[in-house]
Amino acid sequence: MTGNPLRQGDRAITVADHEFRVDGEKVSLYGGAVHYWRLDRDKWDGILQSVKDLGFNMISIYIPWEAHEIERGVFDFGQQDPRTDIDAFLTLCEEKGFKIVVRPGPQINSEMTWFGYPKRILADQDLHALSAQGSKSVLTQVPKPIPALSYTTEKFFDETALWFDAICEILARHAHPKGGIIAAQVDNEMAFFFGINAYSGDFSASSLAAYREFLRGKYGSLDEINAVHGTQYGTEAEIDPPRRFEATDRTGIARQVDWVEYRERYLVDSMDRLATMMRERGLDQIALFHNYPHPLGPGGAASGFTTPFNIPALEEKLDYVGFDIYSRKHLYDHVKTVASYVVGTSRYPYIPEFIAGVWPWYLRPGEAYDEEFVTKAALMHGIKGFSRYMLVERDRWLDSPIRRDGRVRDKAQMFAQANAMQVDGGFGALRRESDVLLLANREYDRLEAASVLVSFPGDFLETPSGFSEYPNRMTVAEDTLGFDQPVQVAKGEWFLSFYKALYDSGYGFLLSDTALEPGRWARYRAVVVGTFDYLNATTQQALVDYASAGGTLVIGPKIPELDSSMRECRILADALGDSSAAESSGQVFGVGDGRIVLIPDLATVPEVLGTVLEESTASRVRKSDERLDVVVHRDDQQPSRRVVFVCNPTAEAIQARIGVGVTVTGAQDLWGGGQLTTQDGELTLDLPPYTIEIADCTVQA
Repeated sequence: MTGNPLRQGDRAITVADHEFRVDGEKVSLYGGAVHYWRLDRDKWDGILQSVKDLGFNMISIYIPWEAHEIERGVFDFGQQDPRTDIDAFLTLCEEKGFKIVVRPGPQINSEMTWFGYPKRILADQDLHALSAQGSKSVLTQVPKPIPALSYTTEKFFDETALWFDAICEILARHAHPKGGIIAAQVDNEMAFFFGINAYSGDFSASSLAAYREFLRGKYGSLDEINAVHGTQYGTEAEIDPPRRFEATDRTGIARQVDWVEYRERYLVDSMDRLATMMRERGLDQIALFHNYPHPLGPGGAASGFTTPFNIPALEEKLDYVGFDIYSRKHLYDHVKTVASYVVGTSRYPYIPEFIAGVWPWYLRPGEAYDEEFVTKAALMHGIKGFSRYMLVERDRWLDSPIRRDGRVRDKAQMFAQANAMQVDGGFGALRRESDVLLLANREYDRLEAASVLVSFPGDFLETPSGFSEYPNRMTVAEDTLGFDQPVQVAKGEWFLSFYKALYDSGYGFLLSDTALEPGRWARYRAVVVGTFDYLNATTQQALVDYASAGGTLVIGPKIPELDSSMRECRILADALGDSSAAESSGQVFGVGDGRIVLIPDLATVPEVLGTVLEESTASRVRKSDERLDVVVHRDDQQPSRRVVFVCNPTAEAIQARIGVGVTVTGAQDLWGGGQLTTQDGELTLDLPPYTIEIADCTVQA
């Protein structure tokens, strides 16, 4: 399932280097979702005017197959129900001057009973994904559980083609340069219908065929598959994936994690095919993107944002990919991690769904201030665009800033203030100051995903137990698999230790994972990544190349001497030469023009990492309290300007003194207005609980 190559150079719309450009002009996307088919048509104009008055410049339009199909191949676009006249709604958005982002599915969720599909699609057993036991994979959603669909069966794409034939004909008439549509989302939150557990699906016949094709492409022959997996299949048709975690030693790892890697490829290939179908139907001149669901589970700060998601791989097919963020002020680490990962990984750091209001079955919805705090936190970490979900209230959604009749709630002023601040403050020209890249190791994340022993229905119903569908220490096997420690558990401990050491010490850092194209590592003074007994040859070579070119590479606790097939692979070990002395708290090896630092002891991570980064002259802030988080943004157009975000993510007031590496001569509060206090070239702030101060600083460069 491969589609047309991504060719932005042929278009008037380009997405690169954190910029979205239309006809060469950089544009910002501050918008929100308006569900036209759920709103009285005579209220559309007033609603859109309220959106415009709040300073939003983009409308995100979900277009449900479910609401438009009358019968197979027959659609209502306003002929029967005036609310379904999508052509008229697009025209009205254009008349109001909005940029438009469309989301025609085929799946849109939108708290619809059938997730946006016609009921007949879900009733068709030929389209169902299957669990490891051969039963239907089921999404336990409100108001009704629905079967998960297989995105590998030809019949699914044939049915989708009928819908795309109808809707894309309308959308193409409004696509830039003819109209206001500048981007389209391909499907919605594709994550096996929230079946994150590796063994929940998809084990349908078409998926198994795709899995065998994946293995053939990776290994080249059945003999090599058998050799790596430790199997004795006589034909490819006999190959069967693991249906639970079965590895007892290192020789069983490859078979387990290959299934997890295939699940990543499943999501990429299916989105690629749908994107190709959209381009073929007239949407080839606009940007295409996708939204992965927010990693709500323990993966928030434990690198669980990787598998089955793969932003680097999907951005080979689409223009950009983001994570959705629905969070509250006491989950600051979650927002920081997800936003920092998107900023560190995506071409255009965008939140396709950004909290505004709440679904009725959310157990802990928070307060209006949560939305303000999370908004500031996302901007703090470098997000450049977003779509508020939901901007306008409707059935099955509560407390949006705009009511369904167009009236504006008091809370809407916060959204207006955020929009105005970004425009007036020139946020489009800001660049986050980050000299360190912390990489999650995707190989070990795959092992964690593969070693899960228990499956929970997921955060969709947000069970009071606190368990998540994401693998975590409570649900994965703790077997050592022949190593001296369980890598699937220890990898999270090391990632968190690196994360906390960077946070506490004030070094500016971004997140990504080892799937990120190594050429992008070069912009950082230091790269930090956990390494254990094994690591694939490609990643080992990329790490050596980065250091050889002059970078500082920090690894630990092991120097890998095996590849992912558990065969000897000493690329990294050989680059270090004699590593027998690496028993100290931190061993430094000169490699080419750079160096590699091995930290074998978890307890010494803060000390060694701090020393190494100080020597690398990585950018750093000085903060009077390590609980504070501080992020500095430079202005591309004004060298003497810094925008400094200072966050108190605790329930206690903190008196803060902040140094940003250069002398601050003056500072203004970008959010509330007024002057801020400086002393001896540093900021001094009184921060109430859960507060983010945004300081527009003039500095002596």
